[in-house]
Amino acid sequence: MRCAVWCAAAVVLLSSARLQAHEIGTTRVAVVLQQRSAYEIEIVTDAAALVEKLEALTGQPPQSEPLPRGAAILQAQLQVYDEVFRRRVVVAFDETAVQPAIDYQVSGVATATSSPAATIRMRGTVPDGARRLAWSYSWTFATYSLTVRKDGQETTEWLEGGQTSTPILLESPNRPLSRATIALRYLALGFTHIVPKGLDHMLFVLGIFLLSRRFRQVLAQVSAFTIAHSITLALSIYGVVSVSPNIVEPLIAVSIAYVAVENIFMCELRPWRLALVFGFGLLHGMGFAGALKELGLPRSEFVTALVTFNFGVEAGQLAVICAAFLLVGWYCGNRPWYRRLVVVPASAMIACTAVYWTLQRLP
Repeated sequence: MRCAVWCAAAVVLLSSARLQAHEIGTTRVAVVLQQRSAYEIEIVTDAAALVEKLEALTGQPPQSEPLPRGAAILQAQLQVYDEVFRRRVVVAFDETAVQPAIDYQVSGVATATSSPAATIRMRGTVPDGARRLAWSYSWTFATYSLTVRKDGQETTEWLEGGQTSTPILLESPNRPLSRATIALRYLALGFTHIVPKGLDHMLFVLGIFLLSRRFRQVLAQVSAFTIAHSITLALSIYGVVSVSPNIVEPLIAVSIAYVAVENIFMCELRPWRLALVFGFGLLHGMGFAGALKELGLPRSEFVTALVTFNFGVEAGQLAVICAAFLLVGWYCGNRPWYRRLVVVPASAMIACTAVYWTLQRLP
C-alpha cells in the first residue's frame, strides 16, 4: 500500500504541474561584436512566457482571457515593461554594467501549441579600453545557447537562466570549444531534456515500465524506442525528414495516452506492443530533433554533438526506469496487489494527463 501511495503521489505531482515539453532551446541569444566599437545582442524567446514572468514580478493578476494574446498585444506589453525587463539582464564591460538601447519585436501567430516569438535587440558602443564582456540573462529557467560572433568566428556556450557567461574577450579571439567539452555539454543537455524537463517523455517511459515487471521485457521495449527515436532524430537533423511540430506534438501526447490505456486493459506484453513502441519512438525522435534544432549544433563538431545528445537522452530514460524500479518495482513488483493498486491507477493518471496534453496541443 505504501508503494501505491508513493507511485500515485509522484504521478499526481507530474500531472498537476504546468507541464511543458522540450523546454530546452526556447530561448537563444547571439552577441555580435562589430570591429570592437559597437555591439549588438539579439534575444529570441517565447513572447507570451516572457510577458507572464514580467507580469508576475510586478504583481499583475494573471490573464483572464482564454484566448492567446496576439503579436501586437505582446509587443506593446514588452515595451511597457522595458524597465522591469532590464532588471534581470546584465551587459557588463570589465565588470561595469551598461544600459544598451533595446528594441522589441514580436512576430508569429498564437496557437494552442505555440506562441509568437519575441526578438529583442540590444545595441550600444563598446567603452574605450574595454577588454572583456560578460552577459547574464535571468528571464528563463531553462538551458539556452549563447552564440558569440566576432572577427568572422563563431563560438557557442550553454547557460542556465541567471548564470553569468565566461568572459568574452574583445582584443583576442575566444578559443573554440574542444571536442571533449562539446561532448560533455551535449551529453548533459540530452539528459536534462528528459530529467527533469522532458515530462512527456518521462511519462512515456514510465508507461513502458508499468506494463511488465520483467527486466528483459522492459529492456526490449526501451531498446525498440531507442532505436526508433535515434533514426528520426538523425534524419530530422540532417533534413531528410521534416514534420511540423503542430502534428508531432499532439501525436506524442496520443502515444503516451495509448501506452497508458493499454496498460490498464492488458496484463502482459504482447508482440504488437514492441512494434507500437517502435512507431511511437519515431514520433518522439522528431520531438527531440525539434528541441535540438532550436538549441543549435556546432558546425565543427556536428556529429559529436548529435551522438552525445542522443546518449544523454538514453541516460535520462534509464535514470527514470531505475528510479521507478527502486521506488516501486523492487519492493512492490511481486505483490498480489501491485497491478490493482499501482499499475492501473498510475496508468489512468498518465492517460488523463496525456489526453489533456493532446487537447492542449491541437492547432
